[in-house]
Amino acid sequence: MSTLPVTSLLHSLQHQRKPLNHRATSLALIGLIVVSFYIFFVARPSLDLAPIALRTDALGHAGTHGSHPQDKDDSPPSSRLFRLPSNTQGKTVTVTNVNRPQVKLDESQELAAVAAFVAALPQNMIPRSIDPSQPIDPQLVLDFDTRSPRAADEVNQIVQHVWSRYPVMLFTKAHHAHSREIRRMISIMDLRPPPVTIEVDQREDADVLIPLLHRLTSSTDLPLMLIGGKPIGSMAAIRELNESDELQKLITKAGAVIDGSKKKKGH
Repeated sequence: MSTLPVTSLLHSLQHQRKPLNHRATSLALIGLIVVSFYIFFVARPSLDLAPIALRTDALGHAGTHGSHPQDKDDSPPSSRLFRLPSNTQGKTVTVTNVNRPQVKLDESQELAAVAAFVAALPQNMIPRSIDPSQPIDPQLVLDFDTRSPRAADEVNQIVQHVWSRYPVMLFTKAHHAHSREIRRMISIMDLRPPPVTIEVDQREDADVLIPLLHRLTSSTDLPLMLIGGKPIGSMAAIRELNESDELQKLITKAGAVIDGSKKKKGH
């Protein structure tokens, strides 16, 4: 008889737990709804920051690598790697004058721009798609905004810089009697700064570079010698100038030093 009250007590406790379980489930469900509401409606602006940060990083990453040089435009065309004079290196090229016409180059400026471009890096190639009988697109060989109000001044700076840095430039063929002769002639002079020699026939852009040089210098064949940016003439004219010592005078006037290594040691 004593077990009946215990059994009744257990049954009463089980009936009391059911409302408690339902209450806990309801509270959990309400809590889940509140948290979901907070995440999707209250905290939503903080989630929107993630795509913005990624876009900013992507732009910053592209800007870092988009400059080669020259990059780099890059390449200036895509393959352009031209380097500006030392006082303008490191500047970011920003094109903001899309409605302005490009700066126009005369033949002497075009020659300086092309010479600086091919001398700067061996990877710099004139695109084969250009027509060498027509003026070259300045954007292909100049690494600044060719539509800016200061473009003409920057072109003049390039002209002055390239011929002071490279007072003597030779455009030759690798295996050619006249080219060997002119290289030997200049080598004996021991110039400082040393001459820049471009073996045109070994370049990928030879088919367009050779006729381009012919148009800009009125030359008819290689080798081509530039002293202070001026073409000297045919091989016969160069020999005559060398024999009369006029060639040495032209080279000195352009800023190169003959017997430069000896004079540097003596100094």
